[in-house]
Order: sequence, then C-alpha cells, then structure tokens
Amino acid sequence: MPVDPMDDIELRSVQLQFPNARGSIVDACEQRRVPTDKGDIHVAIQGDTSKPAIVTYHDLGLNYATSFAGFFNFPLMRGLLENFCVYHVTAPGQEDGAPTLPEDYVYPTMDELAAQLLFVLSHFGLKSVIGFGVGAGANILARFAHGHPDKVGALCLINCVSTQSGWIEWGYQSFNARFLRTKGMTQGVIDYLMWHHFGRNPEERNHDLVQMYRQHFERGVNPTNLAMLINAYIHRNDLHLARTPPGTPGTETAATTLKMPVINITGSLSPHVDDTVTFNGRLDPTNSSWMKISDCAMVLEEQPAKLAEAFRLFLQGEGYATPLSTPASSPCGTKYHTYSSIFFANFREQQLQAAQERERERERERQQQRQLSMRVGNRLRETAINCTTSGSSSNNSTGNTGGNNNDDDNNSQEMDMDLSNGNGNGNRAYVTTTDTAGTLYYGTQTNKIRITENPLPETVSS
Repeated sequence: MPVDPMDDIELRSVQLQFPNARGSIVDACEQRRVPTDKGDIHVAIQGDTSKPAIVTYHDLGLNYATSFAGFFNFPLMRGLLENFCVYHVTAPGQEDGAPTLPEDYVYPTMDELAAQLLFVLSHFGLKSVIGFGVGAGANILARFAHGHPDKVGALCLINCVSTQSGWIEWGYQSFNARFLRTKGMTQGVIDYLMWHHFGRNPEERNHDLVQMYRQHFERGVNPTNLAMLINAYIHRNDLHLARTPPGTPGTETAATTLKMPVINITGSLSPHVDDTVTFNGRLDPTNSSWMKISDCAMVLEEQPAKLAEAFRLFLQGEGYATPLSTPASSPCGTKYHTYSSIFFANFREQQLQAAQERERERERERQQQRQLSMRVGNRLRETAINCTTSGSSSNNSTGNTGGNNNDDDNNSQEMDMDLSNGNGNGNRAYVTTTDTAGTLYYGTQTNKIRITENPLPETVSS
C-alpha cells in the first residue's frame, strides 16, 4: 500500500508572533473607583492621561476586560494607545468578581447610567471625550452625547439601538432577568446572550471563540447583577433623535439629532442590523457614516482588523493624530501626523516635484537648441568656405555676367558674409535664398550651392 507522506511530518512547536493576550489589559490598566450619585462605578485607565481621552462602554453580560481586551491588544490598535488614553467604564456590578448588589439597591436607569459619565469626566478633569460603545454601552454613550454635546467630540457606536424595546425583546429579556434572579445562569439565558452577541449559528464561524464566551457567561458573570442591568436595558426609552430640524411640522419639538461626528457600525450577521439602519436614519448625513462589516456579528472579536482600520481613519478624518503607517510586522507606527498635515505635505511634495521636472525639461530643450545651432553654424561655415573657393575661379571667367544676373533676380536675397577673422579682408561668399521652403543656397546665381545634411557642397543647376 502507498505510504501517506503526511506520516513523516511532526509538529514540534507553535508560536504566535503577536499573541493577543486577553488578560494583559487588566495588568496594563490602572483601576479606579469613581463615586457617583448612584454609587461607585469601576473605571480602568489605559494609557497616558495627558493624551486625548477615549471612553468605552461595554454590552450586556460583558465588562471592560471581556469586551475590549482582545480588540485593544490587536497590533493595529496598540499604536493608537500611544496617542490616546482609554477610560474603560464598567456598569455597576458588572466587573470581574463583583459582589452581589444589595436587594434594596435601586439599579440606575439608562438615562442615569449616562449621567454617571459626568462624574467620570469631572473626576479625571476631562473636558471632551471620544465615545466608543457596543450594544447597551453604545445606547448609553448616545444618550450622554445627546444630553451633553459639548462633552463629546466624536462617537464610534457598534450595534446601537435608538428605539425602545419591542414586545419580543421585552418578553425574552424579562424571562431572562427572572431566571437570573431565581435560578442563576441557565442554558436558556446563555443561548439568548450568545444570540445577542453572535447571531445565529456562531459555531460555524469560530468555535473556539464561542466556547470561550460560553464559559465566561457560565462562570464569570454575577447573575443577580446582570439581571438588574438587563431590566434597566429593556425599560429604556426612545432616544428622541430626528434628522429633521426642530420646528418642522409633524415632528417632536424636543427631537434633535447628534451634532458630533458619528460612525455607526454593525456586522452583516448581527441581529441588530435593522436597529442600526433605523439609528442611521435619525442621524445627520453630513457628519455620520453607516458601516456594515461582512462575515461577522461580534465585530470586535471576529473582524478586529477592519474595525481598527475604520476607527483609525475616522479619527484621522476628525484631525486626531494617529500612526501614519502600521505595517503588519510591527505593532505600531513611528511617524505621526494629522490628516490635514498629511494631505498638504503630499500636495507640496507633488508640486515641488512637478516644478523640478519642468525646470529639467526646459534645461534639456535649451541644451538641444544650443547643440543644434552649433552644428548648423559649423556646417554653414564649412559650406561657405567650399563655395568661395569654387566660386572665385568661376567669377574670373564670366566677368560681370553674374553681377548683371544678380541684379535682375528680384526674388533673391544677398547676404555678405565675412569669413575672415574679423578684419574685413577675408574671402567673401554670397548667400541667396530662392526656395519657398526656406532652402539656403550659397554662391552666385550661376553657381549656387544648396545646404544639406552632407557638409560637402552640391552643385544645383539653375
């Protein structure tokens, strides 16, 4: 029987060049507890606090570590951290190892969760931030930006829902919240959370990623605290956003749209595509963009490269300094410029190159003209000398006949050329032009010499 060549192959080791260590974000962050009017909330700081601020907010069932660890450890995103400081905000009771909230604790509503961000900005002395939210966190950031447009410079929202919950969502999530309070994390709750994040049939796309999140929902989530957050999310009210300006007949007087630039992102396999389309219809088209990334539902985990590139270009378009280039072989770039400086630098460089090319072209033309004039001059002198030598003997034999003929030719033009060294005593030759094409002839009317490419004189019959 033939031997399978694969039998001789042995896999000795597997090594990642840039491993995305999910737990490293916890060690790289400074943990803070920020007091608010609804209790303390957990904030993790990643980066230099003197740089522009990015505020993140997570989705249901997750926290800052499980939602953003893989994405912000992606090689392209590591370069962004050199220009920004990220403030990861976690909803009350959703951090890893969080104790169960007291029974008499009144969990904040969605509007109150958005208002807590004011305490975060005041605590760290932030005047304006860039929002980066997913799911429920995107809804919270949109509420905060709508109520405080001067505090938010730009928004990147993923799977954002701008309307109140429908009957189907309200029914499913109400059962989930009840099961979480009474029975803990059941299989039905896990299946709904997996559908909420990954859509249908996620095992067909990335089995390992799905198993990791299943284990997190089973072991790393406090079910009672999650039930309180889900209950607050399904009782959310509408954002009251409208693309039409206030005062338009048929619209609510308080309905306005977001004034800051917004990039609205979803995955093609996400169950929230229609919600993002509705949200996009309420935004100003002049400062908002809708983006659907193919072959994914949980964009942060399944397509981090496309999301990172879109976020980087979005920040560049808003004038924030980001890495000029981040090759795949290095985790971050080395040159930093704003979008406008890159454009004008390239424009000036192109103009300078064009001016230099035009100057070189003009110099080449001048050299060619000088060389051509020198060749023509040399050939004229050689031909004139030959013409004078042969014409002197002919003039001696013909006498004044040539002179009379020259006087009778009205179409001829005579030019007296002095071939001496400048003292006026050298031999002389007559140049006569009779051809309409501009051909030059040397000598008298009876003995004309035509100038050709050949420097030797050629006798032409009259």
